[in-house]
Amino acid sequence: MSRIEGRFNELRAAGTTGLVTYVTAGDPDMTRSAEIITRLDHAGADVLEIGVPFSDPLADGPVIQRATERALAAGATLTGVLGMLTSLRPSISAPVVIFSYANPILRMGLDTFVAQAQAAGVDGVLTLDLPPEEGETFRSTFRRAGIDTIFLLSPTTTVARIRRASELGSGFLYGISRLGVTGVRDTVDDSARELAQRVKAETRLPLALGFGISRPEHVKAVGQWADAAVVGSALVKVIAEHGQSAGLLDEVERYIRWLRN
Repeated sequence: MSRIEGRFNELRAAGTTGLVTYVTAGDPDMTRSAEIITRLDHAGADVLEIGVPFSDPLADGPVIQRATERALAAGATLTGVLGMLTSLRPSISAPVVIFSYANPILRMGLDTFVAQAQAAGVDGVLTLDLPPEEGETFRSTFRRAGIDTIFLLSPTTTVARIRRASELGSGFLYGISRLGVTGVRDTVDDSARELAQRVKAETRLPLALGFGISRPEHVKAVGQWADAAVVGSALVKVIAEHGQSAGLLDEVERYIRWLRN
């Protein structure tokens, strides 16, 4: 059983909605980024999603895109991110998921990436622009290393693609609560509930819903339909606002504990 599967089993047994936290590795710099990841684990994040900075993102709204620009300017690379996780893994308990576009992985070389990710204690990989129909090579390589393959589903995903993602995927499925790019919203779209119902009808894999989650009431709403809520842009915004302050880590922890309550 993977760490991810184990964590979702614990959440289901407790009847609790999980909280998946996304941060861009290297924002505001590699040292502070490592401290943020450690504090997120301490604050009770159920899964840590670590975004790999990429120069040409397709799904990221302005908040995360600016975080990526800051991370790249600070010298963050895929190799550096995996090295950071290698040093952090013994001190954090939450499952770790790499959140990347395909290009950085393919440029490094799939086999090299998987070997380094395995050594770093990475539990899962979500490749944003990898469709399930083209995911067999990634999945088989990850699976041999004991790494879960996580696929992205949107409100317009067909039943056939949901089934394919469920067949190839493991750990959990990531559902986009609405169309468009990442970013904070006032409410959770009705499309999130509809997507969750369609996914739950086709698979027993846990479902995490993201894109727009920023408040405790959003987490509560998502918990009616899915196993976990994903907070990304709102958390990255906290980091942007306090990135150079001595109180950054306390602000990050305060925000996560507020969401969990």
